[in-house]
Amino acid sequence: MDALLLDFNGVIVDDERLHFAAFRTVLGDEGIVLDAATWDADYLGLNDRAAFHEALHRAGRPVEPAQIQRFVARKADAYAALAERDLVIVPGVRTFVRAAAGASHVAVVSGAIRAEIDAGLARAGIADLVEYIVSAEDVAASKPDPAGFRLALRELQARHRAGSCRAVVVEDSRPGLAAARTLGAGCVMLTTSHDAAQLRGADRIWAAFEGHTPEELVMLWRTVQVV
Repeated sequence: MDALLLDFNGVIVDDERLHFAAFRTVLGDEGIVLDAATWDADYLGLNDRAAFHEALHRAGRPVEPAQIQRFVARKADAYAALAERDLVIVPGVRTFVRAAAGASHVAVVSGAIRAEIDAGLARAGIADLVEYIVSAEDVAASKPDPAGFRLALRELQARHRAGSCRAVVVEDSRPGLAAARTLGAGCVMLTTSHDAAQLRGADRIWAAFEGHTPEELVMLWRTVQVV
C-alpha cells in the first residue's frame, strides 16, 4: 500500500500568517507579546495546544489545561474570521492531489483542528480525495512526534487490509520534516513557511505543487513501520 501523507497548514492552504495573527491576538489579550521571528523559529508547526503551552511557559505563567483549551477556542474563532476572507490555497494542490489519488491513498495529518481542515479541503476542492484525516483532536503529541502519521497509516492499512506500507510525506515546517524522518518516509518540503536553506534533509524542496506531478515521487516511496 502506498500512502501520501499531507500536512494541512502550509501544504494545502497557505495560512501560517493567519495562524500567527490569531495567536498573537489571543496572547496579546493576555499581555503576552509574540513576534514574527519567534513564531517562525519556535512555534510554526506546533499544534495549538503545544503552542499555547510554550507561550505560557516562556511568559512564566501557570500552564493549566482548562485555560489552554479556552485559548484554543478563542484562537479558532479569530482564525475563522481571518480565513473567511483571506485564506489562500497552495498553487497546484488540487491538480496534484487528484492525480496522486489515482495511484495512492491520500491522508491529511495536521495539528490543525478538524473544522479548519474540513473547511480548507472543501475550499481547495480535494475533500473527496482525502481518505482519512488526523487532526489536533486525534493525537496528544504534536510534531515532531510522528504519532499522527502512524495513526493515519494504521487506519489506511485497516481499511484496505494492507500488509506492508510505503509512504511519502509532504510538509512545510521543520517539526514536520523531523516527524517524517523519524517515520522513515520520503519527504517533500514546500517553501511556503521556510526558505529552502532551512529545510535541509528533505528529499525534494518545492515552492508549491504547481509544475510538479506525482510521477516525481516514484523514487521517494519508502517502506515504514506503522507501530
